Amino acid sequence: MLTIAVCVGSSCHLKGSYEVISRFQALIRKWELQELVELKGVFCINHCTGAVSVRIDDGPVIAVSVDGVEEVFRQEVLPKLGVS
Repeated sequence: MLTIAVCVGSSCHLKGSYEVISRFQALIRKWELQELVELKGVFCINHCTGAVSVRIDDGPVIAVSVDGVEEVFRQEVLPKLGVS
């Protein structure tokens, strides 16, 4: 199972972390990946500059804007699941 961890700490909350989570949820449903992807909110990942902090599995922390969720999903999540 692939894990997407979205920071919901104070800084990321102000940058739209709950909207980022909502958009990831919608994409997971759209692609019918509920059995393959765990989406969770986590408290501070200690990368408080830039956009909302997201970690996919044990990968590096990436900064994701609300408008950038779909691009990250297509470039990072789908390939890791072998979906094109």
